[in-house]
Formats: sequence, structure tokens, C-alpha cells
Amino acid sequence: MAQQGITPRTEDYSQWYLDVIAAGELVDKSPVRGCMVIKPHGYGIWEGIQKDLDARFKATGHVNAYFPLFIPESFLSKEADHVEGFAKECAVVTHHRLRSKEGGGVEPDPAAKLEEPLVVRPTSETIIWHMYGKWINSHRDLPLLINQWANVVRWEMRTRPFLRTAEFLWQEGHTAHATEDEATEEALRMLGVYRDFAWETLAVPVIPGMKSSTERFAGAEETYTIEAMMQNGWALQAGTSHFLGQNFARAFDVTFQTSEGTLEHVWATSWGVSTRLVGAVIMAHSDDTGLVLPPKIAPIQVVLVPIWRKEEDQERVMAFAKKVQDLIGCHVRVHLDAREKMKPGAKYFEWERKGVPLRFEVGPRDVDNNSVFCAKRTGDKKFGIAVDDDFLDRVLSELDGIQSGLLETAIARRDANTHEVDTYQAMKEKLPDGGGFFLVPWHDDAEKEREIKDDCKATIRCFPLDSQDQIEGKVCFYSGRPATHMAIFARAY
Repeated sequence: MAQQGITPRTEDYSQWYLDVIAAGELVDKSPVRGCMVIKPHGYGIWEGIQKDLDARFKATGHVNAYFPLFIPESFLSKEADHVEGFAKECAVVTHHRLRSKEGGGVEPDPAAKLEEPLVVRPTSETIIWHMYGKWINSHRDLPLLINQWANVVRWEMRTRPFLRTAEFLWQEGHTAHATEDEATEEALRMLGVYRDFAWETLAVPVIPGMKSSTERFAGAEETYTIEAMMQNGWALQAGTSHFLGQNFARAFDVTFQTSEGTLEHVWATSWGVSTRLVGAVIMAHSDDTGLVLPPKIAPIQVVLVPIWRKEEDQERVMAFAKKVQDLIGCHVRVHLDAREKMKPGAKYFEWERKGVPLRFEVGPRDVDNNSVFCAKRTGDKKFGIAVDDDFLDRVLSELDGIQSGLLETAIARRDANTHEVDTYQAMKEKLPDGGGFFLVPWHDDAEKEREIKDDCKATIRCFPLDSQDQIEGKVCFYSGRPATHMAIFARAY
């Protein structure tokens, strides 16, 4: 049974998602339409994602920098495909000052109109490549491997917390290389970093693949993606890595002197993930009680709830709870819920909705037994853990078990809802039954791809990298022509 206030997934999946976010206190409404205020618990999840990914980026030789929020309008005009891809989503600054107006309030000061409008960055390729043109001169300056953690604005009309908002947080990597092969290798390496992170940290078994031409990033030669399946069978693009070729280098005239003394344009990549990953975690793991978080990114991994009825028990229960907190606090993110005017049942309810992986209940009997009574957010019966020399190892083992269990469940769900079909009719008949991923032989054709989207709302999520060896001798499930790719179709967020 669903807890009061959370719509069951089977009744209304979209409303369930919003209810879980509200019950978990992840975001609040913003006075700016389409934007979100990320509350501490929600931001704590993003901080866990940042910390893990940042370490992975630095381990592959990347460094962090920061570039301006505002981009001269003329910069976006330099790469035609790029400006066309983002033109409808750009917010533009035209004045640098306000003035008081008659009757009260303020308005833009006509005397403060900018000579050139500034675009609030939808992505940073253009301003970064302007700077790279100043920084790159020789082959000795390459590769240049830079990442930034930032916010971007894309003026979305239909928004949903974390999944699609007008402003969101993300990281964007931008790299420059001496050769095409090096840039391609970089794009695929970072796709692998995202894939490993999603599996190992988010417990989300994403599928890495290449986008079709209609889904490709504006200005890229190739776009690689990780695609995740949500519990309702829909796909979510969880991250992308782009091979940009020399498009931006040519647009901003970024050249380097080779070891032979010739001048050549550099080769480029960009790659990014965003707060959309928080939405992926919610929809991949949560239940009708509320949020379920993988321990590796849970802001609180263990919550301690002290319990006493008699006033004389309070001091020793609290002392024991603090002892437990100190024992594991250097290795585990633990919170002691010492609120006195709140009943234990209400605390259990709150922490379940916030997705805390482990809850330790500590009462007088537990103090006497030198143990804690443990409840897993993922279910099963409660059990005791002795507070002895092996206590920390046992706690870490339980957290690891929850992490691996979430991944196993997600893999089983993904595999059970992945269908190999040879005809379009077979896919179309299955889509209303909850969707899923449809692995099909496909003859690449943008017009046919649009026909399918218009007809049944399914799109090509990717050409999965590990399935392309299955293509030999197959014909397209839609057109009957010789297949060029194996493709995954799905309905998507």
C-alpha cells in the first residue's frame, strides 16, 4: 500500500514522481517559472554525484576551470548548426541597468542598452573555444582537458523537476586534441566514465550507444549517449559525449603548429551530465513509500533514532546512540535524530520518505544488549547488529548489499522489458503495455525515424555499441531495406 500523499506508480507514474520529490523534500517551487529551488536533501544528492564524478574526471587527467555565464550573441552565430540547435532555447540580456518608473517598480533603462546582446549560456562551446584560440598555439599545448561545474539556461516551456527545467546544474567537459583519433578516443573514454559511474554509483544499468543523426548534438559529428530505463519502461538520456570534429576549431580559428611546423585545426570533444541524474535515480529505484537512494550518493546513509519512554532512560540511550555515531562517523554519513518532541514512528516515516538506506533504532533494551535494531529502506525484516569490533564492517557490508541489490533489481527490470522484434507492428502492439526498450534492425533514415515518432511517440534512443555485430544479413523492421544498425527505440523523457 502506498503511504498517504504518494500516488501509487501503477495509477499515475508522473504524479508519483512529483509526490516522491515533495515527500522527500528535494525541491521547492521557484518564483521563476520553470526553475526549481533545490533543498538541502536534494542538493546533497547532487553533491554526492559531483564528488564521485569529479574524482573520476581528475583520474583521467582533466582539470576544472570556470567560464562566464554570459556569451556574446555573435559567438553563437559562428557555428551555424550550433546556433540553429539552441536558438529557440536562449535567454538574452539586452540591458545592463534598471531605472524607476512612474507609478512604482522598475524597468530597463533605455540608456543602458547593450551594444551587443548577451546570451545566458545554454552550453559553453562557443565562449570556451574563443578562449582556447588564445591558449593553444603549439602541439605542446595539446591535449587540453578542461571541465567546468556550472549552471545553464535553456528556456523550456514544459518543465518537470530535475528532468527538464529552464535552469539546471551540470558539468561540461571541453577538450582539444592534435588528431581525429585522439578526439574520438576521448569522447568514447568519457562515455565509459559515465557508464561506469551510472552502474557503480547510481546503480542504474545504462546502455552506451551512438545517437542517430536526428538526435545528435547541434554542431557535433557524432554524439554518444548512456540511456537508462525507468520503472515505467520509458527511457531517460542520462549523459552524452560528443565528438565535435573540427567544427568549432574552424569557427573560432583555433590552430596549432605541428611538430613538422605546419598549422592545423585542433580536434574537439565535449561531454556532460546534469541534475537530470537525480531524476534518474528517483525513477529507477523509488517506491510507493517514497524515495529510495543508492547508499553511495545518499546524503545520509544511516540514521540513528533513539527511543525511550521513561525519563531515566533518556541519558543512557542518548549516550549509547552518540557512541554508535562516533564509531562509524568517519566512514559513514550518519545522522542522529535527537528531536525530542517527535515520536519515533513519525521519524521512521520521514526518513523512509527521504530514502535513507539504513535506520538504526536504539532503545533501553538495545543498550542492554550492546546492539542496534536495524531496518533497511529496501525492505526485509528488521534485525539486530552487535556493537562490537566488527560493527563498522557489518554496517559497510549492509550498505554494499543495498547498493548491489538495487543494481540487480534494475538490471532484471531492464532485461525483462527489453524486446527484440523484427517488425514495426510487433513494437507498436507492445508499446501501450508499459513500453520498454525495443532492439530492432534499422536502416538509417531520418524521414522514416520522424514517421515512427509521429505515429507512436517512440524514438531512437541509441545504436547500442555492444549490439552492432548482430546486424549482418538483417533487414530493417520498418522499411524492409538492408539494416545499417541495430537500434533501440523507446518512449522517452
